[in-house]
Amino acid sequence: MADPLPGVSYVMPVLNEVEHIEDAVLSLTAQHYEGPTEVVLALGPSADGTNDVVGRLSAQDPRIRSIPNPLGSTPGGLNAAIRASIHPVVIRVDAHSVLPADYTRIAVDTLLRTGADNVGGIMKAVGVTPFEKAVATAYGSRTGLGGTPHHVGGAEGPAETVYLGVFRRDRLFAVGLFDEEIKRGQDWELNRRLRTTGGTVWFTPELQVEYRPRSSLRRLARQFVATGMWRGELARRFTASNSIRYFIPPLAVLGVIGGLVAGAVGLATGNGLLTAALIIPGVYAAFVVFAAIETARNGLRAFLWYLVVLPTIHIGWGTGFLLGFLKLTRNITARTGR
Repeated sequence: MADPLPGVSYVMPVLNEVEHIEDAVLSLTAQHYEGPTEVVLALGPSADGTNDVVGRLSAQDPRIRSIPNPLGSTPGGLNAAIRASIHPVVIRVDAHSVLPADYTRIAVDTLLRTGADNVGGIMKAVGVTPFEKAVATAYGSRTGLGGTPHHVGGAEGPAETVYLGVFRRDRLFAVGLFDEEIKRGQDWELNRRLRTTGGTVWFTPELQVEYRPRSSLRRLARQFVATGMWRGELARRFTASNSIRYFIPPLAVLGVIGGLVAGAVGLATGNGLLTAALIIPGVYAAFVVFAAIETARNGLRAFLWYLVVLPTIHIGWGTGFLLGFLKLTRNITARTGR
């Protein structure tokens, strides 16, 4: 007789996600997995009706329950939900994600087969509007987020980090859960601790999670500035764990701004050498236009949006990185509370 499948606890921090929360939760209760499951939602102080939706879903399905997350932070909510969970396998879920029906089955099979501490796959961004389609293309492109396996795919095997994560609950407690001082990039930092204590983080392209991008340029810019700030903070804290790819966007920002300033001075003073610095932002602009060609299949509006979206991602992330790495923001926790 085959061994019974381990129980699974889905954990999700939720704050102001009325547009996405129902689809995210229903994708969990519709999983094709024969083992016992529960959904633990850590509810922040939402002001958009999110908690009312969660209350309705909980009343309809006893597997869904919620706990308070008064501060609303992602790592705080994750830790609260993990502590409240009861099963040996913990699956982290984001309110912007929709799991395919076979996600849990594949994830648990991979966890048992490899002996890994954490298993994850690809964040497959999917947009509806032309703007969201442009953002989704950037997420899944090497020109957008740098081509890491959890964005563009790759071979199965050990990895630095993965999207979301399917964890052995005992290993989460062994390394101290998520660091609640780190508001963004907490997945990378937790995976670093798992790896440095002898564990394995395992990537498999079989796991693909549908992700819903931010729906406006303002939200996208805020997201990437905040993410870049924390990436810079982590790069400064853990210098031995840094990859060169983290420094490309901030160097590009410095190059473009420096080129524009030097070029403007050159034009004003007639200095040809300084004017030549305009080549740098010119090359970057040509790069953006060339990269945008891959969005043409989504229509003209998506193509035009990509010309705005890609620089927003690069410049927002790169600027945030410089602020975090150089400690140019006094209270990073207050500025990026989620």
